[in-house]
Amino acid sequence: MTGDAVRGGIRGGVSIGQVLDELTAEFPDISPSKIRFLEAEGLIQPLRSASGYRRFSVADIERLRFILTAQRDEYLPLRVIKERLDALDGATGDGSRRTVPALSMTRSELLAATGAGEELLGELEDYGLIRRARSYGSEALSVVRSAVRLAEHGIQPRHLRVIKAAAEREASLVEQAVAPLTRQKGSREPALRASREIAGHIAQLHATLVEDGLTEAGLASQQPLAGTGSGESREAPGLRSASGR
Repeated sequence: MTGDAVRGGIRGGVSIGQVLDELTAEFPDISPSKIRFLEAEGLIQPLRSASGYRRFSVADIERLRFILTAQRDEYLPLRVIKERLDALDGATGDGSRRTVPALSMTRSELLAATGAGEELLGELEDYGLIRRARSYGSEALSVVRSAVRLAEHGIQPRHLRVIKAAAEREASLVEQAVAPLTRQKGSREPALRASREIAGHIAQLHATLVEDGLTEAGLASQQPLAGTGSGESREAPGLRSASGR
């Protein structure tokens, strides 16, 4: 991890608790200590918030899934898995590393990976939560997995339209805030850095407001939700920021 990543403060992403929520069903033996160990071994490199908490991107989560699948299905030692990742990453001129290539799945592969039915996937597409396409990436995978879990609680794709609308408004707000930076000549990195930081703060505010609403309804969780300052604690499953889905 570079010093610039740390100095940049919150750059979006999710906490280690949300990573556990995402992967536990598929990998029951995953734990915070195992994730930290993989980081210590150099297999993953999540960014850090200004307060030092790990923040995982979609690419980080897919990288973790790659590692855990190789361990479970092929019984590979970490040394061999690291060699595979190094081969996938490749070397760049400045010594930095590329992440695992973007995930690409067919429709049938997406259904098989998530356990979703064709009807659920079709509704997610109809309501605009997923774009209908020939191939689907990691974002679609994450959305469908969340939708499957929410459906177990009676929450259907039509109910998720409000989350989609909120996410679009939040994205628009970020775009407006960084517009002056995007018009500047030179590197786009300042605009990208600012957008990730603003999105992280919005996600934190969103989670806090959801927690406050649950408190007023007498349904407050015993542990803070994502982005409310817990960082390393595990959040209530299924409740995430609209901007950080």
